[in-house]
Amino acid sequence: MLPNEIAEVLDRPLSRELLDRDITRLAYVAKDGTPRSIPIAFTWNGTEIVLCTTKNSPKLPSLRANPAVALTIDTEVHPPKILLIRGHAELDVVDGIPEEYLQMNGSYEMTPEQRVEWEREVRSLYDGMVRIVITPTWAKLIDFETTLPSAVEELARQRAERAG
Repeated sequence: MLPNEIAEVLDRPLSRELLDRDITRLAYVAKDGTPRSIPIAFTWNGTEIVLCTTKNSPKLPSLRANPAVALTIDTEVHPPKILLIRGHAELDVVDGIPEEYLQMNGSYEMTPEQRVEWEREVRSLYDGMVRIVITPTWAKLIDFETTLPSAVEELARQRAERAG
């Protein structure tokens, strides 16, 4: 997929809404060759998806060995709205707590007092983190109104041809 095609998908209003959510599912291949899919907080900076994790996270050796990843960001309503993204993970070890980590956890329901306590706890627990930066290389938005999964699109086309 060309960069301008990816940008067009990600700039759609529904994509922007999904990119403002808190949680994505990160899919990657573990060191033992088996697939993994995990929920993880994220933030979108306009060009990249940024995830943050502990420096001792089990996913890091896997991502170093095979940086190909896929992300799913979706809703819990019918029909679902789904943003699918593929890309490559770049790992950036940082001292302290990345600002993105504090941002991505900013929409959880916390009182101001809870927020202060949470941030204090985070800063006392982590001496550093790893930023997982994903630049999209492919994207598809599925809203079940204007866009469908490719297999369903094919079935709809076949049905139209039969009726035709």
